[in-house]
Amino acid sequence: MNLFIISFTLLGLLILFLGSTIWVGLSLFLVGIAGFTFFTSSPPLTILSNILWNNTNGSTMMALPLFIFMGEILFRSKISENLFKGLSPWMNKLPGRLIHVNIVACTLFAAVSGSSAATTATVGKITLPELFKRNYNKSLCLGSLAGAGTLGFLIPPSMMMLVYGIVAEVSIGKLFIAGIIPGLILAGAFSTYTILRCIKNPQLAPQGDSEYTWSERVKTIPQLLPVIVLIILVLGSIYTGWATPTEAAAVGVLGALVFAWISRSMDKNIFWEAVLGSVKTSCMIMLIVCGASFLSVAVGYLGIPAKLTQFISTLGLSKYQLIIILSIMYIILGCMLDGFSMIVMSLPLALPLIKAAGFDPLWFGIYLIIMIEVAQITPPVGFNLFVINGLVNEDVFKIAVYALPSFLIIIFVVVLITLYPEIVLKLPNMMIK
Repeated sequence: MNLFIISFTLLGLLILFLGSTIWVGLSLFLVGIAGFTFFTSSPPLTILSNILWNNTNGSTMMALPLFIFMGEILFRSKISENLFKGLSPWMNKLPGRLIHVNIVACTLFAAVSGSSAATTATVGKITLPELFKRNYNKSLCLGSLAGAGTLGFLIPPSMMMLVYGIVAEVSIGKLFIAGIIPGLILAGAFSTYTILRCIKNPQLAPQGDSEYTWSERVKTIPQLLPVIVLIILVLGSIYTGWATPTEAAAVGVLGALVFAWISRSMDKNIFWEAVLGSVKTSCMIMLIVCGASFLSVAVGYLGIPAKLTQFISTLGLSKYQLIIILSIMYIILGCMLDGFSMIVMSLPLALPLIKAAGFDPLWFGIYLIIMIEVAQITPPVGFNLFVINGLVNEDVFKIAVYALPSFLIIIFVVVLITLYPEIVLKLPNMMIK
């Protein structure tokens, strides 16, 4: 049968299943089985059993539930609440004042949680009531949180980086290091935008009654120490070669438990809530990863990636034209799919094209993570929009409008790293040979 017809048949099935109430992971399995059953003579269940074993057997995949567990512990303990109290005095003099707490807290929490949704929910739960109580502009508060919350995927450790590294066979340690500079640039861009908006209109962030001396600021540092120490433990152990990402995740879990116990915010009920939350999230992610891997193998058996790569190579596109096309594709995909599905479904098609165009797969990993950040704030499936909706009961599409400046800032960073790829590559190549 014509490869064009096969491709559109599978795509139609996928759209049909995803548009129904069937889980994303199960939809991917069903389309893969259909591809093997109707268009090849290969036994789908035998291939499926091999894929399930290969995707769940490696020690690297153990890092995923461990990082999720660490984020769940931090989410339910006083560590996140103390983070707001510790940052507030330091942000009070900047134009935008406590709105910067949204951005800085998301940046710090991203460095220990690995999840965009967890970062947005944890920081928003603490900051939004305080900001609204002080009459800060709602659109700027929600827009800054929606954008800064996406840093949970870019600033290491990142669950998305783990999945990309496993599927694309790229060093996870290098990916973690490569995300640092783009993540800090993005956080700085969010803060710069906030400063410019509030210089133009100071009423967006009204002056409060609280004034802090330097002595009072210094006294808040102990409230920031748990998060700072966890960042040093997790990332420092990876970068120094003392621990693999999986071992560092275990160190992070232990550290989070110790700090939660010290802050007297850990009991049996909270512990089991964190365990159950981790199990649910991990199972959801693993189902999607295994389903998408199975579909990727089916697509590979049918020869679709090779033919597509060959077709696009005949178009004579420049490397930048290719990136523009892929960016448009990822923005559209981000309106319909979650980040994990975007990675594992698109890589069999996109990665050969990227390599053929001369891009480094390490660079492409960071580019793809940033495009997934865009997906977090684009309706109708923007996870961060739903998280904020749950916090403030604001209409999802209104939140998306508030997040539009963040969307444009993220696109700006995509352009920046495309024109200057050394922003991504210099640090990992310098630190890990």
